[in-house]
Amino acid sequence: MATLKRAIGLPGATALVVGTIIGSSVFVQASELTLLVPHPILVVMAWAVAGVLTLIGALVCAELSSAFPRTGGVYVFFKEIYSPTLGFLWGWAMFWTMHSGILAAIATVFARYAAFFTPLDVTGQRLVAVSAILILSAINYRGVKFGSNVQSAFTLVKVLAVMAIIILGFALFRGAPPTEPEVLPPVTFANFLLAVGAGLFAYGGWHMVTYTAEETVDPTRTIPRSLLIGIVVVTLCYIGLNVVYLMVLPITSVMTSTRVAADTFEVLIGPGAAGAISALVMFSSFGALNGIVLVGPRVYYQMAQDGLWFKFAGHLHPTFLTPDRAIIAQAVWSSVLVMTGSYRALFTRVIYTEWIFFAMLALGVIIMRRRPGYAPAWRMALVPAAPILFIVVSLMIVVNQIRVDVASAAMGLGIVATGFPAYYLWAGRQRSA
Repeated sequence: MATLKRAIGLPGATALVVGTIIGSSVFVQASELTLLVPHPILVVMAWAVAGVLTLIGALVCAELSSAFPRTGGVYVFFKEIYSPTLGFLWGWAMFWTMHSGILAAIATVFARYAAFFTPLDVTGQRLVAVSAILILSAINYRGVKFGSNVQSAFTLVKVLAVMAIIILGFALFRGAPPTEPEVLPPVTFANFLLAVGAGLFAYGGWHMVTYTAEETVDPTRTIPRSLLIGIVVVTLCYIGLNVVYLMVLPITSVMTSTRVAADTFEVLIGPGAAGAISALVMFSSFGALNGIVLVGPRVYYQMAQDGLWFKFAGHLHPTFLTPDRAIIAQAVWSSVLVMTGSYRALFTRVIYTEWIFFAMLALGVIIMRRRPGYAPAWRMALVPAAPILFIVVSLMIVVNQIRVDVASAAMGLGIVATGFPAYYLWAGRQRSA
């Protein structure tokens, strides 16, 4: 019987963490966070605090992955801590909206920047986005080692490019800091918290490395280490990039820019920088896309193995030892979301519900510490204080989303809730089998 192959070491796992987090947003739009805290020091502080909170969430996953080092990661954690129902809801929302929606969104960003180099209408951009999804799905279909090597290569170049931007920013900048308005609007504590929340969305994807536990070498040690190293690397990259933006551009420009990295380097180098930054955004998006393509099918495969998903998704390719049919299903559905443009309506309504699940993960560590027989190979520090802090912040993000747009928030919860009847349908079939 074919089984998953352990082929992801510490470099590959760390590349998954870094590569899936650093996509396009930090190069394109830092305005949402800066609008909330229009003071350079507070902007940097908000990015740093978001990094620390992300690290807490990552350490929660690190402990749980060392206790349950199985394919499916977060899905398995919910199933073991709470119930199969909650695990199913996570996987259900992943496939139809959250994970597939992220794939569609990043592929669309990739295509939009491709249009900088060759004229593309909306249909052309959608075809380029679908092509990117299909190419990377084919790469990951042929083996986790192959896909992991592609991820490592893209992540290495991406991080080196970010370091180069930071170094060049300091080296090329000449003259006084940009002129700021004499009076900047006051920053409230509530706005600072909202800015941290905006930063947390830019750190999204930190949990995905847990999905590949059974394909990771020594997962109880490798996954915690990769999460720790990866989040530190990403946080330093994000802070460094934003320091350069704020050093070169007036904060009012950072607040309104939709292409902040390009604007920064047009000041430093000239109009020719736009092409280089567009190429970097494409490269970074493609690397993030590869990591997301790689990990998602592992969840659907495990759900199918548990009898809680379409049976065909539980198939492994006899030669490549990959969840081939789950990879195909993900590619097809993500492509449908791209071509119809429906990913935006679904994704934006549902993505905030991730934070309800994340809060429950953090609570799960506290619960499991009290449960007999719980023996993780690695334990995070500052329990319960750190998980409680993460729970509070996660719920603040949820409450804020509900406050801002009650109708969309309710629709998002409704989409996730459609998983309840689907779960009982699958569970009923499993009992009668």
